[in-house]
Amino acid sequence: MSRLVVFSNRLPVGDNPAGGLVIALRDTMDTMGGLWIGTAGDPNTAFDSRLVNHPGANFERLAMRLSGTEHQNYYLGYANSVLWPICHGRPDLLDIRPEYFESYLAVNSRLAELSVEHLEDDDVIWIHDYHLIPLASELRKRGIKNKIGYFHHIPFPSAQNIRALSHYKELVGWFAEYDLVGLQTQRDVASCLEVFRSIMSTEILLNGKIKYGDNIAQVKSFPISIDVSTFAKIAANSLSGKERILPKNQRLIIGVDRLDYSKGLPQRLRGFQQFLKDRKSGEQNVSLLQIAPPTRGSLAAYSNIRNELEALSGEVNGEFATIGYTPVQYIHKPIERNLLAGYYRRASVGLVTPLADGMNLVAKEYLAAQDPTNPGVLVLSQFAGAYEQLQKTAVGVNPYDATSIAKAIEKAISMGLAERQDRHSEAMVQMQAQDIHWWTKSFLNSLARTSV
Repeated sequence: MSRLVVFSNRLPVGDNPAGGLVIALRDTMDTMGGLWIGTAGDPNTAFDSRLVNHPGANFERLAMRLSGTEHQNYYLGYANSVLWPICHGRPDLLDIRPEYFESYLAVNSRLAELSVEHLEDDDVIWIHDYHLIPLASELRKRGIKNKIGYFHHIPFPSAQNIRALSHYKELVGWFAEYDLVGLQTQRDVASCLEVFRSIMSTEILLNGKIKYGDNIAQVKSFPISIDVSTFAKIAANSLSGKERILPKNQRLIIGVDRLDYSKGLPQRLRGFQQFLKDRKSGEQNVSLLQIAPPTRGSLAAYSNIRNELEALSGEVNGEFATIGYTPVQYIHKPIERNLLAGYYRRASVGLVTPLADGMNLVAKEYLAAQDPTNPGVLVLSQFAGAYEQLQKTAVGVNPYDATSIAKAIEKAISMGLAERQDRHSEAMVQMQAQDIHWWTKSFLNSLARTSV
């Protein structure tokens, strides 16, 4: 049986809170074993030119240390000040600098160079996310002929926006070096094919295959998910789900997002503010618990969103708070996953309103955490990747429209038990059929069927 070799920017080492990518892949690697290569550690850690072994898992972990300059230019620079905004429809936030692109290429080149000696001829290689798009190309240059798949965890950029990059043809060429390019949604597949179609030397073949130069790659949708059954058990057993965190006469809405401009947090608070304005006096109080852990705080776009969110929270509380009632509870730090599962379970509404999102696993975690006898309701942005799967069971919303958000909250908070149960049951059937194990098998089976 072939060994699975995973590459990603972040590795599951240390005490840093894991994101959705790491959680999903860790479940896969715990089950399948193999080798996981990536970067890890504080950029202030002493620089080491080797891959550093991290024992203690059911799989092998090798990490490449980044220098402080590489962390600044490759990670904060090209990955998160160029690729992240272009993929999330914000070309106005691009910070294009030559040193960013040079460092991005150099880090991927060095990772490939250091990894070659650890690869075996029959390994199946699975590369993840926008930090490592050139990695297949770099491995091919070094003679690696293995099957190589790539999964893009964030939205795929539009053909119009991608041209804002000075090196967009190189970017397209890197994707073509993969045997299989996995994307979250059919919408992303359409965007990807349109990007390739807009390049004159690209030929669109049958079944989502593209021919770029001498390379043929297949592009398919594989919507990522969670371990639904396990998370449901965690939520049911969580002590936080049994605590009373609000007075009896209050209902809870929960939002959980990294503090990022793509998550639509200011728009969400304005929508909740409109909901409170529209409510009739004497109706049951409703509170919003917004958990927004920090991320990339050294970048101006992120510090700006934090300042705006804090100001809006204060504005809403100043307008609507009374003795014993705080409309917005804003927490700017990560919450341990077991506790978070319990808070999901206690919430009458899960408010997931990103402006752009590859999938959004919070939506699926919220649904999995619910008590099936008395479930809450998911309010979901039409721009979340999860909407493609859950639009029939969630209350859809336009996250740019405060009135749309307010009406969606009112519909969800007022929904009767029978309808809530029906929606939740249908959502769970869909999610259990396409859980994280389905995602892994579906991608790897498709990769196995490609020709090298």
